[in-house]
Parts: sequence; structure tokens; C-alpha cells
Amino acid sequence: MPRTPKCRRILSFPDYYNFIPEDVEKDGLENIIMSLDEYETIRLLDYEGLNQEECGMRMGVARTTVTAMYESARKKLISAVVEGKRLSIAGGNIEIDRERNILRESIKEKGDKIMRVAVTYENGNVFGHFGRTEQFKVYDIEDGKVVDSQILGTNGEGCGALAGILNIAKVDALICGGIGGGAQRAIQEAGIKLYAGASGSTDAAVEALIAGTLDASSEANCDHHDHEHGEGHSCGHGGCHH
Repeated sequence: MPRTPKCRRILSFPDYYNFIPEDVEKDGLENIIMSLDEYETIRLLDYEGLNQEECGMRMGVARTTVTAMYESARKKLISAVVEGKRLSIAGGNIEIDRERNILRESIKEKGDKIMRVAVTYENGNVFGHFGRTEQFKVYDIEDGKVVDSQILGTNGEGCGALAGILNIAKVDALICGGIGGGAQRAIQEAGIKLYAGASGSTDAAVEALIAGTLDASSEANCDHHDHEHGEGHSCGHGGCHH
């Protein structure tokens, strides 16, 4: 049997997922997909300025693996730029780097039978903009009852990092108000079910979720950001993922 590929560590999910050339017909536009681990090599080598050995240590892979991922990422990036194709970031055999996540110590362990729900939080109510939330209220639910909750600060992180925090916390569902397209993609990549467009008391929203009366939606965009920056912009500023 083929060996299962080793997960590649990434610091967070991106804030931006789609890059589209201007002045081209969007219908039928060829799409190039760069995986999250390929994106991480570009970020570490070209943005942070690490060498390939340092990049490999960060991602938990051999330098030769870094070389292969980086060359693949560069070819995709150049093809998109030179030939005017859509570039999308998605997928990959990745896990969030717990050791480098600054909020990991604030997150409680999750029991085996627990459903964990995070809600954007401000003064007892659902905060209206995912990417700008300064706190989450995290609820642990077992047998249809809230058995524990905690307030988790975000330390001003961007959308991709917020999704990564929730992924590390093993959150199963997110309840929020407005959320931009890039943030929605980050939540999807983190494997979290989204309940967008909520308002009012966070406790009441969670009770509605337990009762089955809270609609799952990804349509509550932060329009005041999206219309300014276009597709792929995220509001405000994210085990193996396959």
C-alpha cells in the first residue's frame, strides 16, 4: 500500500484565495489551483525570506520536498500572471502549526463527545464582522446541553489566522454576523460549518443551534469590504486537512 503523505505545517490559512486578471471575460477563464502547502513555501521563502532548510523545518518536511513544492508553486504563479489566468488557493495535505500559534495556550482541551461552537462576541452579543472580532465565545455542547464556555481573545489576528485558531481549538461550527468571501473560504478550508448572518445574544444563537432552528448560511457577506476590494477579499484584516 502507498504510504500516507506526511502533513505539511502552515502558520495559518490565507486571507485571500482568488486572484483574477482585469479586463478579461470571467466566464470560461482558466483556473490554476495552488495548494495551501505550495502557497506556504512561497510565503516563507519569498515573503519572509527564509532559506529552503529553514522552510522545511517550519513545515516539518525535507528540504527536497520544499524544493519540489516551491518549483510547482512558482510555475503556477508565473503561468497565471503571464497568461492571464485565475489563480486560486485551495486544498493540500496540511495542518496548522500549533507550536507557532500564539493563542494555543488559551484553548481548552476538547472532550471526545463534545460539539464545540465558536461565536463572534462583543458584550454578550454576536459581533457583526468576523474579520474584526476581538473575541470568540466558545461553547462546548454535549447531549444537547452547554456544558462549558470560555471567552477566547483574538489578539487582532486577520481572517486566515482566525480560522487557524478555530481549527486548532477543534471548533465544529462558527456562528457570526457578516463574513467576507475570503474568510468564508478560510472557514471552509478549516473544516468548520458556518452559520452566518446571526445577531442578538450569543447564548440565544447557540440555543437556536441546539434546537435546530438556526440556519446554516454563507451568504452574509461584509458588503462594505467586498465592493471595495472585489472577490477574494476577506473582511477585516486563520489534524491534517485534505
